[in-house]
Amino acid sequence: MVKKLIEEITKKNAPVVAGLDPMLDYVPEGIKKEAFEKYGENLEGAAEAIWQFNKGIIDAIYDLVPAVKPQIAMYEQFGIPGMEVFSRTVSYCKEKGLVVIGDVKRGDIGSTSAAYATGHIGKVKIGNSFCTAFDEDFITVNPYLGSDGINPFLDVCKEEDKGIFILVKTSNPSSGEFQDKLVDGVPLYELVARKVAEWGAQCMDGTYSNVGCVIGATYPEMGRTLRKLLPNNYILVPGYGAQGGTAKDLKEYFNADGLGAIVNSSRGIIAAYKQEKYSKFGEENYADASRQAVLDMIEDINSAK
Repeated sequence: MVKKLIEEITKKNAPVVAGLDPMLDYVPEGIKKEAFEKYGENLEGAAEAIWQFNKGIIDAIYDLVPAVKPQIAMYEQFGIPGMEVFSRTVSYCKEKGLVVIGDVKRGDIGSTSAAYATGHIGKVKIGNSFCTAFDEDFITVNPYLGSDGINPFLDVCKEEDKGIFILVKTSNPSSGEFQDKLVDGVPLYELVARKVAEWGAQCMDGTYSNVGCVIGATYPEMGRTLRKLLPNNYILVPGYGAQGGTAKDLKEYFNADGLGAIVNSSRGIIAAYKQEKYSKFGEENYADASRQAVLDMIEDINSAK
């Protein structure tokens, strides 16, 4: 699966993933009004508004970006209707030829971990049939429970040619409370990175592994160290733009071949029309604002590689 991701990144010259993390506050009033009139101010109405919002953005950017990253919590908050929209969003993006990274941050052990892997990137056996549930291409995984929690995901990656991105060093301010703590003189995030390299060696797909990692754009000095430890693992980089990461911070995340990293922007893209820079587009043309934000981001990142 990482081969497909690299092909799309190369074809579009865009090491960029658009985070589809919709909040109702991001949705233009006209879309919400129409959805609420049809379904009411309830979970169904909210889910319909989110779906129409997503669809507009996807239609506007699918030819520019190689991948999208829907964050499942933004859909779960609207219950079953929200989860139905999550599933519809994944399917619609795949119809458009996009690689889908499900930002689910799952992590457990044994049969529970296996069930998460099956539900998101595998197939579930029902009688004599095998069915897919959400069917993302990659998902994010929390490694806190160790190999017991990761191995079931690796098994599915091997069976289905799917991928995972394992949390190593996240972009949030308090990440250091645990991730930066020294263990035998080595930061915990570095120990996790070494394990990611081991796990990744089991799932190679050409030069790179189907096992990638998550390293925030807000810590470029750590990115430099971790890049050396993970030469064959793709890095999913959150924290660009709204969280403070800049293009000049990103050079360290790429390999000499110009590959090895894909940078995420969520509200910087999907809520672009709310920024002063793109306010000229207005609410009605929110998707056009998102498209322009993507074009600007691609130019910014490529100029700094």
